[in-house]
Amino acid sequence: MHDPSRTSGGKVTFAPGARSAWHTHPLGQTLIVTDGTGWIQQWGGPIEEIRKGDVIWIPPGVKHWHGATPNTAMTHIAIQEQLNGKAVEWMEKVTDDQYRK
Repeated sequence: MHDPSRTSGGKVTFAPGARSAWHTHPLGQTLIVTDGTGWIQQWGGPIEEIRKGDVIWIPPGVKHWHGATPNTAMTHIAIQEQLNGKAVEWMEKVTDDQYRK
C-alpha cells in the first residue's frame, strides 16, 4: 500500500486442501480467481465453488473463508481497503468438518 491510498492487494495461491482462516474485512474484499478451482463460504451460508475468471465481492464485515478444493489448487488476486489502518480481522481456523461440508 502506498499513502494516501488505503487499498492493498496480493496474489495468493492455495495448494489443494489449503484455506484461509475465518476473517472479515472492514470495507469488504474483491477476489479475482486467476487459476484453478476453489471454495468460498460466508458464515451461515453454503460453500460455493469459484473458478478461473470469477470475480467475487465479500461485503464489509462479513465473516468468510476461501481456499482451494481438496484436489485442485486455486490462485486469486485479493483486493481490500484499510479502515483506521486495518484491512483484515483474522479469526478462528476453518475446521476440517466445516471445510468438508
